[in-house]
Amino acid sequence: MEKVISLIQYFSQTSDFEKIIHPYILKLYRVAFRLCGSASDAEDLVQDVLVKIYPKRQTLGNLENPGPWLVKVLYRTFIDQRRRMARSPLHLLQNNHDEENNPVLESIPSENRGPEKISENNQMRERLMEAINSLNSDQQHLCILHDVEGYTLIELEEILDTPIGTLKSRLHRARATLRKILQHETF
Repeated sequence: MEKVISLIQYFSQTSDFEKIIHPYILKLYRVAFRLCGSASDAEDLVQDVLVKIYPKRQTLGNLENPGPWLVKVLYRTFIDQRRRMARSPLHLLQNNHDEENNPVLESIPSENRGPEKISENNQMRERLMEAINSLNSDQQHLCILHDVEGYTLIELEEILDTPIGTLKSRLHRARATLRKILQHETF
């Protein structure tokens, strides 16, 4: 009987965890996809985050707005994996991705359905992604989280553990650099 009770408690905890996490899964995946650049890496990152936060489900249940906290855990896990990969000699072998080599923003549907607009939007996405990829990694992540994903500076202050003034100046410099790159391309 004790085993049955413990199983019931285990599954009731699991369902509570799922109820809390379910509204944020797609957003976590979207952020992970933008950071990683491939679907399989994004899925792996989200899975790693869910495994990491499962033991902290009580803390997660006590949060008023778990979204920024979850993205913070995802971002830190991404940075940790990236650092670990840079130290690993295997990263040289993994540079050949079998995944699609589509730019991240290519998956955003266009509201204009004409062939000219589709072509124009694709070219703009490619130029924008090239410009974003030319930024340093801190600026890239900040632009993706703020301008693409829509996180506020207050939320980013919590996610990145960086003072809001520093975030504002980094965002300003990143946008100025993007502006220069994009203007230089058009001339």
